Order: sequence, then C-alpha cells, then structure tokens
Amino acid sequence: MTARSQALNMLRAVARKDAGGRIVHQFATDPGRMQRMGVEAAGLYLDLSKQSWSAEGFEAALDLARTCDVEGRRDALFAGEPVNNTEGRAVLHPALRAPAVADFHALGEPVSAEVDETRRAMAEFAVDVGTGAEAGGSKQPFNAIVHIGIGGSDLGPRLLWDALRPLEPTIDLRFVANIDPRDMGEALSGLDPETTLVVVVSKTFTTQETLANADLAKAWLAESLSPRRMVKHLIGVTAAPEKAEAWGCGRTFGFRDWVGGRYSLWSAVSLSVAVALGWDVFERVLDGARAMDEHFREADLEKNAPVLLALAQIFNVEGLDRHARTVAPYAHGLRRLPAFLQQLEMESNGKRVKRDGSPVDTATGPVVFGEPGTNGQHAFFQQIHQGPQVVPAEFIVVGHTSRAAVDAREGDAPLWSNALAQAQALMVGKTEAQVREELIVSGMSAEEADRLAPHKTFPGDRPSTTILLDALTPEAVGALLALYEHKTFVEGVIWDINSFDQWGVELGKLLASAILKDVADGEPSPDLDPSTAELMKRLMV
Repeated sequence: MTARSQALNMLRAVARKDAGGRIVHQFATDPGRMQRMGVEAAGLYLDLSKQSWSAEGFEAALDLARTCDVEGRRDALFAGEPVNNTEGRAVLHPALRAPAVADFHALGEPVSAEVDETRRAMAEFAVDVGTGAEAGGSKQPFNAIVHIGIGGSDLGPRLLWDALRPLEPTIDLRFVANIDPRDMGEALSGLDPETTLVVVVSKTFTTQETLANADLAKAWLAESLSPRRMVKHLIGVTAAPEKAEAWGCGRTFGFRDWVGGRYSLWSAVSLSVAVALGWDVFERVLDGARAMDEHFREADLEKNAPVLLALAQIFNVEGLDRHARTVAPYAHGLRRLPAFLQQLEMESNGKRVKRDGSPVDTATGPVVFGEPGTNGQHAFFQQIHQGPQVVPAEFIVVGHTSRAAVDAREGDAPLWSNALAQAQALMVGKTEAQVREELIVSGMSAEEADRLAPHKTFPGDRPSTTILLDALTPEAVGALLALYEHKTFVEGVIWDINSFDQWGVELGKLLASAILKDVADGEPSPDLDPSTAELMKRLMV
C-alpha cells in the first residue's frame, strides 16, 4: 500500500468517526477550533470551523496534503514545469499577474518579458480607447464593446465586469457566448456600428461557436462600414494571430498555450474589461491575485487558505461521500461566480484517470452549483436544509456591497445577516422535540403539534465554509478568484489527476461537426445510432 493510500484510508477512518458527532459540539470540546480553522489571506478571511472535521480530522487532512507533496507540486507549477503532462505544457497563469521584475519560465523558456510587453500594449490600448485616441473607422470614439467568446473566454471576463462595473459605465460592455442567434441579437440591439468595438476571443481562433458569432458581428458591422474602416472595429485575442488577421481582425493581442482557457482571465482575454473598467482597475485585480499567489507559495499548509479550502472539500468527498457542493455569493456583483466555478472546478477535476492513465481510485470533483443569496434561499436551500443528502455549502459574504453602505453598515446588514443565519441554521438545526415545544407554546394542540413537528424539524450538522470580503474591491475579487484557482490545483494533486487538460469537451465537438455535415447532405448518416438519426429527421423538417 502506498503512503498516499494509507493517508487516504486514515482520513476516511477519522471522517467516519467524526460523522458520529455533531459539528456544533466540536466548539465545546475544542477551544482552539476557531483559531485553528480561521485563516486570513490576501485581504480575505476564511472560516472553516463549521466543517465536519474534528481537530483529528483536520490533522488527517493536512497529513494527506503533505503525503501527496502538495508543496512540491505547487513549486513545480510556479517553476514552469510540465504539470499538464498529457499536453506537455507548463501552467503559468500566475505569471500573468506577476510584477514586472518577475522571472517566470515555461519549460525553461523565459516568458515574463513577453507578459510585460502584452500588458503594456493592453494598457496603452485601454487608455487610448478611453481618451478617444483609438477610434473607429469613421473617427468616432467607441462607446460600446461586444465581447465574443465562450467558456474561459467568456466566464472570467463576464464575472469581472459584473463584480466591478460602475452603475453608469462610460462604455457599454456586452458579452456573447451562446451560438443561438438570439444572444447576438440581444447584444447588438440599440448599438451603433460606427461606435462599437468587437473583440473576438478564441485561443485557437477555430472555436465553432465563437467564430459563428464573430461572423454575425462582422456582417452587422459591414452593413454600415466599408472593409477598410471595419478593421478598426475588429480586435482578436488569440494564440493564433495569423488566423485572426486572415479572418479580418485589424489588431490582435496574444497569449500562449501555457495559459489554460479557464485560467486566462488575467491575460489579454480580459482586454474588453480592462478597457471598459479602466486599466488602473484591472491592474488592481492583478494585484489582488498576486497577493494570493504569494500567500499560497509562502504560507504553511495549516494556515494556507487554498490548501485548507481544498482539504475541506476532500474531507467531504473522500471521507463522507458528499458529491455536490453549493456556492452562495451574498453579493449581486458575484452572481456569476457559481457558473465560473462550475467550469474552473468541474472541467479541471472531472477526470476518470490519474496522471499516469490508470483509473482513479477515489471520487474526483463534485458537482458545483449555486445562486446568489438571498435568491437561493427561496429555491434550492429547502433541499440542503431538509433533504436526506448532505450538501456542503460555501457562503461568500461581502461586508460592504455598495459605496453608500460603507458609511452605513446597517445598509448591508440585511444581506450578510441572512448569510450568517443560513450557515448557522445548517449547522445547529432544530430537533423534533424543540419544534413540538414551540408549537404547543404557540397554542397548538398536542395532537396537531405531533403531526406537524416532523415537517418542521431540521437535522442540522450540515457543513459550510464562509469567506469574508470587506468590500467588493478589485483587489478582493482578484484574490478570491486566485484562491479558487489554487484550491482546484491542490485537489488535483491529492486526487493525482491532471487539472489542466479537458479532453471531455472534444468528442461532442467532433460529433457536432459530423452531424452538421449530415445536415448539409440532407439526410442522417447510416452510421448514426437510431435515436440520433430520428431526432435529426424531426429537426430537419
């Protein structure tokens, strides 16, 4: 038996023992619990004390991380080694937010100078668009941007814009991801082609959905602009600039293949956001992420925020067979965070084989879902409070969600008090005896109280983590997203999987191309299965 297997078995044994107690009782028996399981990092505060682990379980999880050499794998990532072993690539998104004096290498090749050059070009472009020095083909300044991408080329930038946009932005930034023409139609509605910039983001510049939408946008521009003028309105962000230029982009901004799509928001992929928010704001996002990078690299494991957040999930999945997690951001600006995390975590760690190609010997990434609070409370919270399965929760709580609330704390209290109350209710619950007593005190008959008490009982003992941000600043948003990136990496190390490839999305793409060929031919291929062939016939009518 390997050391990793032994450490996993120990964690599972302790978890089974911890499951026999209740989280709320741990506070009485473990006076140091809050200090041990609360951690500050890059301006964030994480409270993991409401997780199901005891002090012994906490230590077993840390021992697992040490046994799996999380620190060594972390150092390999930052050193630019080929941690993406199936594609032979380094994974260097931290280089994108490193200071100008950094010296990152990808497989031995220096990359920091190239990163700095791209950042300078982005900053210059953002300033020039803001001042009007960079204008459209008819010399009118841009007042709108249509950002076209999908997956990592959409979710990260869209989340940044939602989180940090002013109430009355000077540039109207709109996003298009869905290949459904309605998405593009809504994005272009009310815009003037002569004052609209179109930014097409595709790593390979071959992404089917992105190019289909880009063609729609180009055709829309062509209705009002000559080809000579139109090129000023088309910007490509890609690792294949020659393809972008051949398609019609007048200018391109690049990033390299060591930047994975779901880790790329720190690059030129967020050019639209950097322009619309202003370069100074985007730089502050990078600063916050950099602070989390430094914490992740330097903090001891027992006080390392990404490591502990990952271990809480490992404890739930591996130790207690809890294969889903809900994320509830109590801030309207973070409403896209659950969708962002779905891609980050499920695309990264939804794997069935280990790094060496052998089948996994553990569960891997759980299902991630969520909605912003307080909306989720009136939807799926019923199930996480009273359903038979236990679903761990993560609450993202912002002390000041608006500028007005900075001067009036009570303005935010109704929001964050709900978050604290939900976490408390999940943990403490309410027994049937308590419910029955309350009903009788309210004047209900004993017989009716007996009938209703089971319906109003809350089992409690449901784990959660709370992450506090003082305010939704660019630095805090950057730190929060980098926290989750590193958490995802740590989980992949412990599960011994490659968190940086995504072969699972490829088969569907290939089959979609084959089906489109059949559509062009006018009939289903004889090689198709009967179900797909019948559905095609009905749709082609």
